[in-house]
This record gives sequence, structure tokens and C-alpha cells, in this order.
Amino acid sequence: MRPTRHWFSRLVVQLAWASLLCLTAAHAASVQPAAAQVMMDALARANAAVVGVKITAAEGARSAETLGLRRAGSGVVIGSDGLILTIGYLMLEAEQIEVITQDNKTVPARAVAYDLATGFGLLRPLLPLRGISSATLGSIQNLQPGEPLMAVTGPQANDEGDVSMTRLVSKRAFSGNWEYHIESALFTSPPIVTNGGNHSGAPLFNQKGELLGIGSLFVSDASGQNMRLPGNMFVPVDLLRPILAELQRSGTSVKSRRPWLGLTSNDQSGRIQIMRVSKDSPAQLAGLAAGDVVLAVDDAKVATLESFYKKLWDRAAPDAEIRLTVLQGADIKTIVLKAQDRMLTLKKPPGI
Repeated sequence: MRPTRHWFSRLVVQLAWASLLCLTAAHAASVQPAAAQVMMDALARANAAVVGVKITAAEGARSAETLGLRRAGSGVVIGSDGLILTIGYLMLEAEQIEVITQDNKTVPARAVAYDLATGFGLLRPLLPLRGISSATLGSIQNLQPGEPLMAVTGPQANDEGDVSMTRLVSKRAFSGNWEYHIESALFTSPPIVTNGGNHSGAPLFNQKGELLGIGSLFVSDASGQNMRLPGNMFVPVDLLRPILAELQRSGTSVKSRRPWLGLTSNDQSGRIQIMRVSKDSPAQLAGLAAGDVVLAVDDAKVATLESFYKKLWDRAAPDAEIRLTVLQGADIKTIVLKAQDRMLTLKKPPGI
């Protein structure tokens, strides 16, 4: 039998406070009892806003190749109407969406938005989430490395969810190998500990209980200094504020309408190497394959994923013509291809 939300929130406070007391003696000594109680209450409220998210993708969904048809993760209520923020890839091409509350209730939900540019996703339950207050949006502007933070995963059918105390390791730009880049991301360590090992959509809170980010990835080097330091990458909510109204109005942001090639790539030693090519993508139709090396875009040399993507996206039209200089085997070739709007290649969840 799963614990009630009230019982779980009390446990969260105890775990969070115990973890925070394990910080440096100087920090622990500086926390007065009254301030400690305020912090404990704030963390409990933050935890109570977290829900589980369960997704079944549509048959034939292109994203099923890498994400599977059935996906599970977390979300956090951010609106008085029950609006839920999660990580977008969970809900790609979703056919069925369910929200699981901490008191073991499953509520159907619909997709509100998926934003390719930031990676955020928005859901709205079809029935009221009674007794759940929305989380407060914070900011990473004054967040400093070493600051203790709380990450929470939502419940699933056989998992009541987990709480992990972690620390900020760094704030820096992040380029994903799937044609994704944001100028600022949060990297924390130690990594989220969950019974199911699922960090997708887990919210990150500061000691005031304010929402700072949404969990996207497990990373082996949270420091970014080529050393092994397991952790997580979170997309900061600072990226959400400017586009939240737009997402609710149109289902995505203008910046998400950009050229897409269908490449999974990495950058090593100043080279952009293709690792995988998506089926029926512009890249595959143009003859690109795993092992090819991209040297230039429109005759401009590219040596990092960031420079590669920014050169691709430096166009007004998502379906623009792209000229790549590519090393295939021992041959250097010029390949011209027509990009696509990624949003138009995906099956839209009901609601968007």
C-alpha cells in the first residue's frame, strides 16, 4: 500500500533536513531553528506539487525508435488550473497521457505544448487535481556552485517516488547530440537516486522550495572538465518564463520552427562526427550515414556541436536548403539537402 501524500511529505522534510545537516559544520551551525522550520515547510510544499507522468505513444511514432512506446517520468504542477511542467521528450507523439498523484490517483491528461527549442513539455489534467498547490517558479540567476538542492521524482504504479538531495556543480551552455542547444543548463551531483532509475521530468528545487529546473539527462561528467563525476542536467525554468504564454496559446515557440536534419552527432577533437541518421530524415535522403564527418555548413567551418547547430538555425525558413561539406571515408564531398521543420514530422498528441 502506497503511503499518503501527507505521510510522504513529512518524510521528505525529514530526509531533506537530515541531508542538509550533513553539509559543512559551518553551514549547519548557521541555520537557526526558526529558519530551519521555514525551509522544511517550503520543501514539503514543493514535494507535494510533484506528480508522476505516464505516456503511451501512438503506434508508428517515429520517436518510439529511441524513446519506446511506453514512457514514465515526472512533472510538477505550476498553475492554479493544474498545468503541469515536464520534460518534452516524454510526451513526444503521445496517444495517451496519465498523471499519477502522490495519493495513488490516476488522472487522464492532455498535451498542451511541446517546445523543441527548450525541451519543455506542458500537460493539463482532464480532471481537477484536488489538494495540490502549484510550485513557485524560481530563478537560477543567483545560484552558486555548491548550493544544496532537492530533486524529486513522482510516483508510478509500483513506486511512490523519491527525493534526492544534490548540489549544483555548474551552470553552463549545453549541446545535445540530437540537434539541441541551450545557452544555460544546470548540472548537479550526486545524481538522482530512484527505484526505477528514471530522472525524466524530475523537478529541481532550491531551499526556499522554488522550482529551478526540470530533469533531462543523466551525465557522466557533471563538471564539464573531462573528469568522471556522475550527475544530472536540468533545463532551467528561466527559459520557460518568456515563452509560457506562447506555449499555452500555440503549443510551441517560434524558435522551435527551425531547420532539422535528423542527425545524432558528437564533437571530438574539433570534428563533428555523425553517430546515427534518423529514418526518412533529410540527412538519410541526402545519403549521409554514421561515420561521416561534417566539416562545414555553407562553407563555414564548424568544430563544435554548438557552432554546427547555430549555423544550421541561422535561417528564416525551417525547410531551407543546406550545403554541407562532409568527409565520407577518404573523400570530401559537398552535399546539398533540404531541411525539415521537425515539428511537422511528429504525430501531434491530442490537444496540441
